[in-house]
Amino acid sequence: MSNPAEILIIDDEVQMRKLLEITLQTNDYSVSKAATAKEGIIMAANHPPDMIILDLGLPDEDGHSVLQKLREWYTNPVIILSVLNNEEDIVNALDAGANDYLTKPFRTGELLARMRTALRGAFTEENNPVLSYNDLQIDLSARTVKRNNELIKLTATEYALLATFAKNEGRVLTHQYLLREVWGPGFINQTQYLRVFIAQLRKKLENDPNRPEYFVTESGIGYRFVFKE
Repeated sequence: MSNPAEILIIDDEVQMRKLLEITLQTNDYSVSKAATAKEGIIMAANHPPDMIILDLGLPDEDGHSVLQKLREWYTNPVIILSVLNNEEDIVNALDAGANDYLTKPFRTGELLARMRTALRGAFTEENNPVLSYNDLQIDLSARTVKRNNELIKLTATEYALLATFAKNEGRVLTHQYLLREVWGPGFINQTQYLRVFIAQLRKKLENDPNRPEYFVTESGIGYRFVFKE
């Protein structure tokens, strides 16, 4: 890569920092490292990286708190890499603005794939109004959706849900996030709404709704809109 992305690793474990550094440098990323929350926040502020890989179990401050502080000003992707694998920690981190969450031990291939997806960045109507995913085409300006060049009729709510997914391609979106974005803050506990509308989108847009390729369930957490390259 002629213009490698800069990655900041915030992790207190020496071996983990070294493993990540070797893995990322081998794949042409530029790497900087911090062993504490304080050091990481200062480094991110002085020279904002293209992405931060953040451990939740830091010695001087809880990683959830670090994420909240970063999200007050840092807009680039943050991937959580943690031994904590309970549903509450994952949901809290994603709701606080993490782009993705991997538990240790992890497969390096999966980490690199998640990084590539996150670095592609969220689509916006301004910079890429037409999104193409294999046989699926979403025009955010015209608010139209085509599958195999055939216009698909979506309700206003179905379209709003699809557009939210498309703008966050590859990112795990929690149930609460989707309900808040599409239906409003008063609906964050109405998960049955989400199940119904996800089923409708799968029926209209998936080749096999029972084996979805685009709308992938993250059990107990939410959904991920996946575009396979």
